Amino acid sequence: MTLTATTAANTVTAAARTFAPDVLAGRTALVTGGSRGIGAATALALAAAGADVAISHSGSAERAEEVVRRIGALGRRAAAYRADQADAGQVAALVAAVAADFGRLDVLVNNAGVLAGGRVDEPADEEALRRQLAVNVTGVTAAIRAAATRLADGGRIVTIGSNLAARPGLPGLADYSATKAAVTAYSRSAAQELAGRGITVNVVQPGSVHTEMNPEDGPHSDAQRAANALGRYGRPEEIAATVVFLATPAAGFITGGVLSADGGTFS
Repeated sequence: MTLTATTAANTVTAAARTFAPDVLAGRTALVTGGSRGIGAATALALAAAGADVAISHSGSAERAEEVVRRIGALGRRAAAYRADQADAGQVAALVAAVAADFGRLDVLVNNAGVLAGGRVDEPADEEALRRQLAVNVTGVTAAIRAAATRLADGGRIVTIGSNLAARPGLPGLADYSATKAAVTAYSRSAAQELAGRGITVNVVQPGSVHTEMNPEDGPHSDAQRAANALGRYGRPEEIAATVVFLATPAAGFITGGVLSADGGTFS
């Protein structure tokens, strides 16, 4: 049976209750690209679980400040930072600033990402593809490197990937899929290198999720719904709940993992 939007929302609410409101109390999280979509939902979910939360954005200052306001309403400390995820220097400076301003860093969520499509048998938009590679891969690795020396022992690194890293999707997504596969491989190696300090490194691979980048009423929405067992789009809050779980002490034995949150995508 296909879940309605109301039923899905109730499912998210029920899932959120599995986390004690103070399970992440005293911890600080950074969510890149946290002004909208999955990033904003994740920032709010981490705050609801007790964390202070910093978010980054590349230009959506008004939206970012609204997320900060909503986090503050939960009684948590929050701040927004402008940083271009395509610039490794800005990403490193962002991580350093958050650790300094909040006095600690416990959770890094690499969420910022862009999508540049194009079939492999057609002329490419080289500039768009370069930026996609810079944001989706270099920006992630720069954040992990910068965080590695600042995260508290037992810290958490979670990167938002895509199920397209493991499965072919619609035509025109080969380059995007490759960037997501790259950060999965990087995360597995980083998990081994940071394990001695109890820092876990994992990837969450969403499927079709209703966001501005991929709205559930978009031109290919019927095909995307038909490709997963639940027959619907996911909600940003459902991905956020998955990230929060990986950030909690309960997930301390999960590292180097790839957790699919894609409704049972089978093609």
